[in-house]
Amino acid sequence: MRALSPLAIIAVWQSVSVIGWLPQDVLAPPSRVLSTLGSLISDGTLTTALSVSVQRAGFGFALGSLIALGAALPVGLTRTGEAIIDPPMQMLRTLPLLGLVPLFIVWFGIGEAPKILLVALGVCVPLYLNAVGALRSIDPDLYELADALDLTAWQRFRHVIIPGALPGTLVGVRQALAFAWLALIVAEQMSATAGLGFMINNARDFMQTDTIVVGLLTYAALGLITDAAVRVAERRALRWRTEGTSR
Repeated sequence: MRALSPLAIIAVWQSVSVIGWLPQDVLAPPSRVLSTLGSLISDGTLTTALSVSVQRAGFGFALGSLIALGAALPVGLTRTGEAIIDPPMQMLRTLPLLGLVPLFIVWFGIGEAPKILLVALGVCVPLYLNAVGALRSIDPDLYELADALDLTAWQRFRHVIIPGALPGTLVGVRQALAFAWLALIVAEQMSATAGLGFMINNARDFMQTDTIVVGLLTYAALGLITDAAVRVAERRALRWRTEGTSR
C-alpha cells in the first residue's frame, strides 16, 4: 500500500508530460529521467560524481562527529564543561549554514576544505545536542552502583556511560547524517569542479532537467541508505536491551 502513492505520482507525472501539459524543459518525464540515469551510469559520470560526494560527506561526518562527541562528553558529565563549552555550542546552533558560505570561502578558499567543514558543521550540532541529552539522562542509580562496585574510571565509562548514552546518541547519528547530506548540497554549490553538486549545476546551465532530477534522486537515495544502515546498527547495538526486557 505504501508504494501506491509514489507510483501514482510517477504515473501522473509521465502522463502530463506526454500530453504536453508539463514541458520537458521545465521537468523531464520519468521515462527520460530513467534513460538519463542509465546513460550517466554507463559512461561513468554518475559513479565518479557519487564517489567525490560520498568522500566529502564521509570526511565531514567524521570530523563533525569527533567535535560533537568530544564536546558532549565534558558537557554531559561535568558542570565545568557545561559552563565553558555549552554556551558557544548553543551559539553555533543558531548560525545558518547558507550564511556561512561566503565567510568560509574567504577563510578557506574554494577547494575541498570549506565543503568538508560545512558538512562537519551540519553534523556537529544535532549530534552534540542528542549526545548531551543522552549523557544527562543516564540513571543516577547506575553511578551509585559503579561507586559501590569500586569501578575504575575506564570501567565506569565502558559499563555505565557508553551503554546508558548509546540509544540517544544513535538517534543523534541518524539526525546528523540527514543534516550531512543537506549540508553537502549547500557545500557543493561553492565552485565545485566535481561531485553531484557540480553535475547538477552543469546540467542547470544547459537546462537538462533530467540530469538535475537524477542528481536530486541520488542525494535522496544516499540519505535513505545511510539512515537504513544506522537503523540496522542501532538494532544490533541495542539488542541487549530487548533481550534483557524479555527475560
